[in-house]
Amino acid sequence: MLIGEAAERAGASARALRHYEDAGLLVPARTAGGYREYDDADVARAAVIKTMTAAGVGTDVIRRYLDCVRAGELELCPELLGELREISAQLARQQAALAERRARLATLSAPGDRPTGR
Repeated sequence: MLIGEAAERAGASARALRHYEDAGLLVPARTAGGYREYDDADVARAAVIKTMTAAGVGTDVIRRYLDCVRAGELELCPELLGELREISAQLARQQAALAERRARLATLSAPGDRPTGR
């Protein structure tokens, strides 16, 4: 199938599939005319890549663990599970920092705490 159909079936855009190819994550066959030609395995792989990128996993990490992808499903090898836990911990730290900033902003904007401008 050509890129448009593959993108639709994978739930991604054609641009995303090209990006996955540029990043070395997806290697579709080529027709004699140079068009990308995807098969069902490519579509399944693209869907998993899309899921991982949407979860905040970078292409370098995805590239290291693509061997954990079997039949379009993600098999959590121990190394990948460790990477995912670290990403989750990093997000938790960022969320805590944002909550702290939000609390400080609320304090600054509380009545009686505003500068008078004098």
